[in-house]
Amino acid sequence: QMQLVESGGGLVQPGGSLRLTCTASGSIFSMNAMGWYRQAPGKERELVAAFIESGNTNYANSVKGRFTISRDNTKNTMYLQMNNLKPEDTAVYYCGGYILGTAYWGQGTQVTVSS
Repeated sequence: QMQLVESGGGLVQPGGSLRLTCTASGSIFSMNAMGWYRQAPGKERELVAAFIESGNTNYANSVKGRFTISRDNTKNTMYLQMNNLKPEDTAVYYCGGYILGTAYWGQGTQVTVSS
């Protein structure tokens, strides 16, 4: 069973940067819709960035131009580079994806943007 572990969260000032890492216990090559999601207090989980068909990427409008998703299939690892962070980016960030229709999620990593 696939396990996903996020790391790299923390406290950062507005305008700062963080890089999140998602490490998988198995191959991510065939994982569908693998991406980053976030959930802020009192809000529903939302898409941040994900890989879609044909190797393309999809970003939430609120993070376009600031966040970059990438992956290294040889290391079974996915990344989220977050630049110019804003207080509204504060949330628990999860990596997730689907294998044969089954969803897999990590435990999440907290990102707090505050001065």
